[in-house]
Formats: sequence, C-alpha cells, structure tokens
Amino acid sequence: MQDISSLLHKIRHGLDTQVSLSRLRRDRTLADAVAGRTVLLTGASSGIGRVAAIQLGAAGATVLLVARRAEELARVVAEIEAAGGKAVAYPCDLNDFDALDAMTAQVLADHGHVDILVNNAGRSIRRSLDQSYDRFHDYERTMRLNYFAAVRLILAFAPAMRDRRDGQIINILSLANLYGGPGYAAYVASKAALDSLSTNLQAETQTENLRFTSIYLPLVRTDMITANPVYQQATANALTADEGGRIICDAIIDRPRRLAPVMGRVAALVDSVLPERADTIRHARFRQGM
Repeated sequence: MQDISSLLHKIRHGLDTQVSLSRLRRDRTLADAVAGRTVLLTGASSGIGRVAAIQLGAAGATVLLVARRAEELARVVAEIEAAGGKAVAYPCDLNDFDALDAMTAQVLADHGHVDILVNNAGRSIRRSLDQSYDRFHDYERTMRLNYFAAVRLILAFAPAMRDRRDGQIINILSLANLYGGPGYAAYVASKAALDSLSTNLQAETQTENLRFTSIYLPLVRTDMITANPVYQQATANALTADEGGRIICDAIIDRPRRLAPVMGRVAALVDSVLPERADTIRHARFRQGM
C-alpha cells in the first residue's frame, strides 16, 4: 500500500506542476474565458463538479447543473446565486436516455446553445475478470453512463458549437487510461472509448474552433471512492475535490487538447514502446491489490 501512496503523491505533484506552469503562461482569467457564456456540467451535485460549478458561476458563466439528485442540485444553485452568479438545475438520470434527450431539448429551448460541455458524471466499478464472468451488466452500465450518455450530450450540443464556430467539450477521464487500471477493466474501457471518440472528432473539427479536452485525473477524494477499501490508505495523497474542480476551470481557461500528469504521459509512452514491460508492471500492481 505504501507503493500506491507514493505513486499517488508523485502523480499529484506532476499534475499540480503542469497546471502551475500553465498559469504562469496564461494571459487571461477564468472570467475572461466564461463571462456571459453558458457552461453545462454533469455530475454537478457534489465533488469536483460542484466545486467547478461554483467557481464558474463566480466568474460570470451561466452554469447549467445536471445530476440525479434534485435537492442537492438546488443547494448548489442557491450557493451560486447567493454569490451573485447565474445557475439553473436540470435534474436528470443520464442512464435514462429518454430523460437525457428531454433534458437536452429543454436546455436548447431555454438557452439556445451551450458554449462549454463538461462530461464529468461517471460510474466506477472495481471487479476482476474472475469475478465478472456472470456480470456482463457491469460492462453495460459503465458504458451506458461513461460513454453513451456523454455521446448523446455531444451529439445534442455540438451542432450549435460548430455553427457558431466556438465551443469546448471537456471529458473527465482517468489516469488509468494512460497507465492501466487492472481490476477496473469495465470502467477504464468505457473512459477509453470516450477518449478515442474525442481524438477522432477533434480531427474532423480541427479548423472550427471546437476544442475537445481530455483530462486524465488521478484519484480524487469524492463520494465515488468512499466505498472502495483499496483506496482508504491512499487517499491522503489523492487530490481534493477543490483541486479537481480547479483543474476543470484551468482546462477551460487554457483549452488544452489533453491535460495529464507528466508521469502518466511517460507511462503511456513506455506502454507504446515496451508493452510487455508495462504489462508486467500492471500485473504486479494488481497482485498488490491496487
């Protein structure tokens, strides 16, 4: 477990360093990036989505909050409005595609378009292959929320972005998409599908000022990990929700194609050059119970 904590500490430092360097280079603020613009965030009732929503509202964005829990969304809206910001809640279970389509139609009717879409909602499952033989539904439900729901949102809001020749679609992925996540195959595969989609759609829209941004987040202390005993001793080195939310806001300011810790990018390079060696390292991590 000490190896896991050390790895998370290095990953966190690498991501913080990269974000700090981008701040030194930038010549605009979050308000410059979002004031008067409409930003839709999924998974906005808690965690990094809530933090980002509050910061975006304070910076002058009209923030559209999407999540299942209406009461918690209402509290986030109240907090944003109390600080002088604008926010609207759209309670929706993104696993229900009929409800999702109705929500996007209502958003377009109310606002005309969305300038920035943040696909933050996600489902994580930790289950090894030998525990999954009779659980195909684990793969279905991770793909449904992490990939297909995000695709439906992209297809709903991208047309106006392309017509206006201005927009950004941010996908919250996992650092495991760069170095692997044995035991989390269903989760990592669903996020990888979204990452691959973004790569191809970015190539199609390269000259239209539509930016697809992939953020490969390391472990973040949110409700999604509290039920996982594997991470209980590692959370001391995990990002806080405040830090995760700030990273989303930094990505809106800087509009990078990808945002990842240096260690993650190095791991991806090693994987492409020495896949057998990378597999051995991943297997060792899996045997350690990570």
